[in-house]
Amino acid sequence: MFENLTDRLSHTLRSITGKARLSEDNIKDALRDVRKALLEADVALPVVKAFIDQVRSRALGQQISKALNPGQQFIKIVEAELIATMGQANESLNLAQQPPAIVLMAGLQGAGKTTSVAKLARFLKEREKKKVLVVSADVYRPAAIQQLQTLAAEVGVECYPSTGEQKPLDIARSAIDHARKQFFDVLIVDTAGRLHIDEDLMTEIKDLHAAINPIETLFVIDAMIGQDAVNTAKAFNDALPLTGVILTKADGDARGGAALSVRHITGKPIKFLGMGEKVDALEPFHPDRIASRILGMGDVLSLIEQVERTVDKEKAEKLIKKVTKGQKFDLEDLRDQLQQMQNMGGLTSMLDKLPGLGNVAQMAQTANMGKQFKTMEAIINSMTPEERRNPDDLSGSRKRRITAGSGTQIQDLNRLLKQYKQMAKMMGKMKGGGMQKMMRGIGGMMPGGAAPGGALPPGFRK
Repeated sequence: MFENLTDRLSHTLRSITGKARLSEDNIKDALRDVRKALLEADVALPVVKAFIDQVRSRALGQQISKALNPGQQFIKIVEAELIATMGQANESLNLAQQPPAIVLMAGLQGAGKTTSVAKLARFLKEREKKKVLVVSADVYRPAAIQQLQTLAAEVGVECYPSTGEQKPLDIARSAIDHARKQFFDVLIVDTAGRLHIDEDLMTEIKDLHAAINPIETLFVIDAMIGQDAVNTAKAFNDALPLTGVILTKADGDARGGAALSVRHITGKPIKFLGMGEKVDALEPFHPDRIASRILGMGDVLSLIEQVERTVDKEKAEKLIKKVTKGQKFDLEDLRDQLQQMQNMGGLTSMLDKLPGLGNVAQMAQTANMGKQFKTMEAIINSMTPEERRNPDDLSGSRKRRITAGSGTQIQDLNRLLKQYKQMAKMMGKMKGGGMQKMMRGIGGMMPGGAAPGGALPPGFRK
């Protein structure tokens, strides 16, 4: 996420870090590079201008902290301004009204609006413990209603039935009536999108908004459309009293221009980031954490939250007890670890959140680690339970049967066995007091000599 901007800013900030003091000249050079990096990231020109002016003003008028060298102080100023540009702190949904709290979703066709409805429904159901109803008022796009019904079933929420012959206003009113009678906490209304902004779209959605009076009106926008995101956001903001933004496809946005521009242009907070196609791929937007990621400092807090939500603690405890007692780590254990990592969004998602490992995350993505994990899992699934427990005993004929059953090659199996042996060797060192020694070793590799907040890898605890 935002790899291009991270690379450019990291290079620029490195050049000023070694300076003995902040002067007008070296600040001027650094700001020129920062300005270029922001423009190349498709950040809107008014936003770039305001950002650079603020950083210049703060850098030149700053009392330099004795705890930081001038270069570090400049980085802190850039980080603080990134946070201020994106909105200071996460702003959660305001659902404090007589149920049902109505959430209206608006945006262009193709922005990921219907998928975002399902993601938000799941988020509210699982993390906020709300009873959620969704309804589609998109009577124009073929199969839009059916798509939402399918997604609603997948996330386990009710979808109020509607048809293409009904009027959007009638659909919304019927859904509100149903939500009241059945005591739903939240009703999310999906609306029609267009391939471009037009009067018909705006008039229809304005009328719908006036009739149902939603407490939240969320604008769904594709992060990858760059400068166009700003124009679209402004048009919708002029037409509707927006309360927030959902930025979709942020995992594929190497530039980051939309994330940095939307808040400044609309004055409305980004409330969520869509980070993939899966229905659980929705994250609350934390400006401070995103600024940290953009500057290559990672996002350990989000990683810890992700671990807490997705790691199967029972399996993790079982594995810890097994290896600390000196029992053999086998391929079934490896398969469990691969599945846990996939549940967390894969290796790339994890590395992206660790300080200083953004480039490693890009390399992992380029090497298509997700595909390799799936290949490894397919090979292990093709083995018998006995073969998984004793992979060292695999004969040539067994290997041929396993690869034929998993649709892979012998070299894929051999690569898996080599990686397994390396991991088993590492696990073997963890019996007795070995785990504490290993954790101290990992801590020594982290900035400052310790894992942030005492955080351990997924599935482990002190």
